[in-house]
Amino acid sequence: MQHSMSSRSLIASALICLTTVLPHTGNATIVEIETNLGTFEVNLYDNATPQTVANFLAYVQDGDYSASVIHRSVSGSLSIIQGGGIVTDGNAGLSTITERSPVNNEPVYSNVRGSIAMAKLGGQPDSATSQWFFNVGNNAANLDNQNGGFTVFGEVIGGGMTIVDAIAAVPTFNGVAGLNDFPLQNYTVGNTIVNANLIIVNSIIVTDTMVDTAAGLNPTP
Repeated sequence: MQHSMSSRSLIASALICLTTVLPHTGNATIVEIETNLGTFEVNLYDNATPQTVANFLAYVQDGDYSASVIHRSVSGSLSIIQGGGIVTDGNAGLSTITERSPVNNEPVYSNVRGSIAMAKLGGQPDSATSQWFFNVGNNAANLDNQNGGFTVFGEVIGGGMTIVDAIAAVPTFNGVAGLNDFPLQNYTVGNTIVNANLIIVNSIIVTDTMVDTAAGLNPTP
């Protein structure tokens, strides 16, 4: 049995493996997320996580995320803000977004700061539907291997993390409207929630579908 291999062959083999495991991100879509705390853009990884991006864009194109609420914000060893599951009727009446069929897990890239990933049910890797979260901190150690890995399907671009950080800084409350870690601004426990208390995603729209929008990105595998 031969164990030797030239260094050139080793390098070639490594490059082939990397090409297989880490798809290029030359094909991408940019979406603009408008919230009541500011507007920012997210570059989606269409080529690397095609099923996840297609699933997210289906909700976007049907307007399901309009008037949706950031309903969870966690800091510490896990640092995220989460949305895509609840909408407001304009008077702080909350209801859930109708979910489509779950999408297959596509864990290609790491849950580092600034990335967006799909939320899912515990112990069910292929259970993601409408809900997503932004990694406010580097959650790689916590989320990259848990529950099959959480699918990162895009990243905040430009100065957008300023807005994400501002949302993450909003105080959170437990047991309000049946939610925990619920971010509410200018809210006093015991009062009725009004729309001004909520962190609202007014809209998510596609602003760029050029095939090379992610050519300059370097997501962490």
